[in-house]
Formats: sequence, structure tokens, C-alpha cells
Amino acid sequence: MSSSTERQTGQHTARSRTTGSVLSGLAVAAGCALFLGGFVWGALVYRPYTVPTDSMSPTISAGARVLAERVDGSAIRRGDVVVFKDKVWGDLPMVKRVVGVGGDKVACCTKDGRLTVNGTPIEEPYLQGDGPASPTGFKATVPTGQLFLLGDHRNDSLDSRVHLTDGDDGSVPRSAVQARVDASAWPLGSIGMMHRPAAFTELPGGTSQPGPVQPLTFAVLAGAVLILVGAAHGPITRRKRRKSA
Repeated sequence: MSSSTERQTGQHTARSRTTGSVLSGLAVAAGCALFLGGFVWGALVYRPYTVPTDSMSPTISAGARVLAERVDGSAIRRGDVVVFKDKVWGDLPMVKRVVGVGGDKVACCTKDGRLTVNGTPIEEPYLQGDGPASPTGFKATVPTGQLFLLGDHRNDSLDSRVHLTDGDDGSVPRSAVQARVDASAWPLGSIGMMHRPAAFTELPGGTSQPGPVQPLTFAVLAGAVLILVGAAHGPITRRKRRKSA
């Protein structure tokens, strides 16, 4: 090979290495931005909670970790699973499902064992067991600005039914809500979004929309992939040069 050809080949290889290095650097930079940005955004929007009891099983098992979006109580709708703290209920944050909002008449049970909201029977596929929606009958009128809360494991949940005589028909103020559960993060088999019950969509006010947990997860995963791909460019290129030498 002539010196001119060798020189041209060397220049082409150098340009290729330079272009590859620039692209790999951009990939790592973009990956870091997505990865770290996703974590920072998530830390601002979400709070992790550990659910201590099985009162929300099978939806959320005891010891499970959930991601709850920091929201104002005014954003809560029927069917939402919320983290709240109320001095009448105790000193620790609790996790329950909202089945009634201000003005609702909540009752149980119909002849076929269903919960009703304003006379409308509610299909609750998330309940523990095949029995009625509550082992004990009850009825309540939810005051304005309040929420009526039940656990999904109705045989084992201390919820609004227990507090019916405490005032406000067992409800808690919207201001007691600290966050709305959007997803389960642990254990591995339960990872996923918290589905909004279809039965509540037909009632006035409908159901809420999930927060940005999915785009946040995508940003973190995409960032990790870009970092790995960009970081792998150098070792792969050096290995190819050694083999061709």
C-alpha cells in the first residue's frame, strides 16, 4: 500500500473515531440528563410509602411500597386510593380508597351485596373475596368537602364504617389527603399502575387521571440505555482496532 493510501486510510479512521466519540459523548450526556432529570422530577412529584397492613389487599398487600403523587385534596375523585392522615383515625398516615365525596349518599348493601353511591350499585372487582361489599350494613351522607373511605379488604379494614359515630358520618376532610397512589413499586410481582375503577366513571365528576409516573419511568429507563450504549462505544472500538491490527 502506498504512503498516500495509508495516509488517507488513517485520516478516514481518525474521522470515524472522532465522529463515534462525539456521538457516544452526546448519548451519555443525553442519557444523564434523562436519567437524573427523571429522578429529580419524580422526587418532586411523588412520595414513596410502605403500606403496613393488608386492609387494601389484594390491590396493595401488607409491606408493599407504593408511589403516591403529591396532590391537593380538591383533585381527589371517587375510586382514588389515597394516603391521608386524620387525628380522629390516628397519628400515622393511612391508605384507603375513596368511595364517596361531598354530597354523596353511600350505603351497603343491595340484595346482591353491592355498595351503592347515590342509589347506583357499584361494581368493585378489586375487593378481597367473593362476599358482599361489606360484612356489615351501613349508610352515610358525606358532608361537603369530605371523603368517605373504605379499604378493599372489607373484612379487615378499619375505615369510615368504624367512624360513623365520630362525626361527619365517618368521613375525613379533603385537606387530610397527602397524596394519591399512582403505582405499586414493590414487591416485583405487583409493580404496575393503579387502575381507576370503571364503575365510578359514570358518576358526576368521573375519575381522576394518573400522574406522570409512566413518562418518568420511560425517561429513567431511556437515560440508562443511552448511558450504557454511549459508554460501551470506546471499549468496542478499541477491541475492533486490536482485532484488525
